[in-house]
Amino acid sequence: MQNAHDIVTEDLNDICQRLSPVLQEMNDSKLLITGGAGFLGYYLVQVVDHWNRQFAGNAKIALTVFDNLIRGLPQWLAEIEARGGVQLVVHDIAKPLPADMADDFTWIIHAATIASPTYYRKHPIETMDANINGLRQLLDYLLDQKQRGMLPGGFLFYSSSEVYGDPEPEAIPTAEDYYGRVSFTGPRACYDESKRYGETLCVNFARVHDLPLKIARPFNNYGPGLKITDRRVLPDFARNVLAGEDIVMLSDGSPTRTFCYVADAVVGYFKVLVKGGKGEAYNIGTETPEISMAELAQRVVSVGKALFDYQGSVQLATSDESAYLVDNPNRRCPRIDKARKELGYDPQIDIDEGLRRSLIWYKDNAEGTEA
Repeated sequence: MQNAHDIVTEDLNDICQRLSPVLQEMNDSKLLITGGAGFLGYYLVQVVDHWNRQFAGNAKIALTVFDNLIRGLPQWLAEIEARGGVQLVVHDIAKPLPADMADDFTWIIHAATIASPTYYRKHPIETMDANINGLRQLLDYLLDQKQRGMLPGGFLFYSSSEVYGDPEPEAIPTAEDYYGRVSFTGPRACYDESKRYGETLCVNFARVHDLPLKIARPFNNYGPGLKITDRRVLPDFARNVLAGEDIVMLSDGSPTRTFCYVADAVVGYFKVLVKGGKGEAYNIGTETPEISMAELAQRVVSVGKALFDYQGSVQLATSDESAYLVDNPNRRCPRIDKARKELGYDPQIDIDEGLRRSLIWYKDNAEGTEA
């Protein structure tokens, strides 16, 4: 059976091949990724490192990562840093930018945030600070670059499908021009509303200052890099499977989602960064299948049985956290016509294959650091 290394290597090769024209355009330039030690950073950073070592020749992408390392320095990132593949700067993006920050980044991916609902409900102010203060400082940095004659190539702001809130049935699948139905005072509002305001900042900086700002709205990404302690649904299910326990679902299982494997998502994010329109937002996810959480759990059971002879079943329970299901959307399903037409975005990994790869990765990454 494959191991985690095999899965990651296969994914990185596939991503680099699918992104070859985009990454070639980034050659001989500098890229900054904020939040690079997190879930999405896991593949964002490794893709660049893999590209530089296997495909770029002498025309490499110079990579810098900012992260506060609140959950520790991941081994994979330490290994890349040790061989000189990344310059790692320990920095909290909610604080003022480092005084010695380089002034010639061509590309910036702003992925620093608290994205797990369990953790952003516990740390609402820190969540808003990272999403707003950090973003504003980076936008001012870009504006200063332009005023000194160094126009950046592109800036990617990670927004969220949460900006849509709990859409009416007629707004599903949900397109980018849907305004959203969002609580601005509920337990999820610290995340949802700061992402919405972040988009407003980007759109207006793009319009007023003609800056190449692009916005991605992820829809339920999963896969390697999402720590087993993250407290989102798939890591929780994986922990149950690997422990030989029944899968415990903290709801009635009726809410529905589409799930996008991280390799497909990362291809989309680099395309948004390089090819996206100024001030434009793009849904990055998959349109099908839209399945209930109960069906997701049963699919995990089936994959676990095939891989590990898992014998557990699905059980219903109630979360100890009173706000666990408050404002939780009933459905989440994107339209991706815009990304498909403008960027050539084409997700290819179906959910059962994505779950297979994920559970293999979790088997070799069954420990994680709590936030």
